Amino acid sequence: MSDSENVHPRTARLMARVRAAEDADGHLPMPDMSGWDIFPFEGDIRVTYLKDPVLPEPPRSGEGGRPCESCAAGLDDAIWADDTWKLIPAGPAAIPQVLLCPIGHYDYPDLDDAMAAELGVLSVRLDRVLTGLGGVGRVHVEKIGDGGAHLHLWFTARPEGVLQMRGSSLVDWTDAIPPMPQDEWDELLDEIAARMAEGGGRNLRL
Repeated sequence: MSDSENVHPRTARLMARVRAAEDADGHLPMPDMSGWDIFPFEGDIRVTYLKDPVLPEPPRSGEGGRPCESCAAGLDDAIWADDTWKLIPAGPAAIPQVLLCPIGHYDYPDLDDAMAAELGVLSVRLDRVLTGLGGVGRVHVEKIGDGGAHLHLWFTARPEGVLQMRGSSLVDWTDAIPPMPQDEWDELLDEIAARMAEGGGRNLRL
């Protein structure tokens, strides 16, 4: 339920613009990107209704008394780790997709300068590892964090030459395409873990 007294003025102005732009059925017009060649949908679709803000926001995994799924998993689902960081697979997925997370319970703003520096170095290293798999046009990196209070960065390797999967539509295409077979996925994880371990840390696939 919306708490209009606590809604930030910028958000209130945003919602006012939304309501003013809605049609008689409460829907916004389709965005310009619906005409882009990377837009993954066609046919009779429309923008869903944007609900009023919910304040306070509900707690995520790992906060407000809710258990942290990443902490509970430890290194059980990791394919690579060092003393501070772990790499976990996001799949089987249609394309190479992994998450880089701290082993300890930290969210993005919790990182001290040393951990932030490590994250930067590891992010570049992981980008190079995924690009080195071959057949990769670009590696997308995302920090979202709406589902959990334990930091997790998504690394997704866009297939080279598949131009409709460029840009912000990559996630939608990845969700729509059938995942690779388990044996192919396992082979991919073996290679990623081995390549990461060449620069330090432990290959947990061995």
